[in-house]
Amino acid sequence: HYLDDQSQSMRALEGVIQGIEYFQSPNFNERPKDIAIDLIVIHAISLPPKNYDTELIKDLFLNTLEAGNDSYLRSIRHLKVSSHFLITRAGQLIQFVPIHLRAWHAGISSFKGREGCNDFSIGIELEGCDEEEFAVTQYETLRELVHFLKQEYLIIEDNIVGHSSVAPGRKTDPGPHFNWNLLKSST
Repeated sequence: HYLDDQSQSMRALEGVIQGIEYFQSPNFNERPKDIAIDLIVIHAISLPPKNYDTELIKDLFLNTLEAGNDSYLRSIRHLKVSSHFLITRAGQLIQFVPIHLRAWHAGISSFKGREGCNDFSIGIELEGCDEEEFAVTQYETLRELVHFLKQEYLIIEDNIVGHSSVAPGRKTDPGPHFNWNLLKSST
């Protein structure tokens, strides 16, 4: 599998996991001082919806999205968003923001009475959508990444949630086809 060679030695240097693709998104800032990273938020993204073009996601996170004639892409090209990680349909792990910095992934959000989840969370995007199953290879990579993050940041199982949990009524991802049991089976 994609991370098998690294899973025993996965490590982050200055917040960047070594040995994976890294593209520095401009859409980040410092986290508040003395705040623990104790939440993982799982998202789903496809651009345009139900279309799996990893390059368009990269372009969105890097502020280089060319919308062309696509009305959906034109409607989002102004957004300044990012995530710490993206897991492609093929299970490839890509990083956009160092873990210790605040990625702009959760938007208006709250968790257990705390507002602004970007302050204390790690965002993981899965290339996918609410209406379709995620690939087995995505779950494999996600499990390995979550296992690493749980150990590094002492994140408890109850603090691994979907975007829909921190922004109910506003967001629905990762959606009804996301299999939480597959994620939790070995993390």
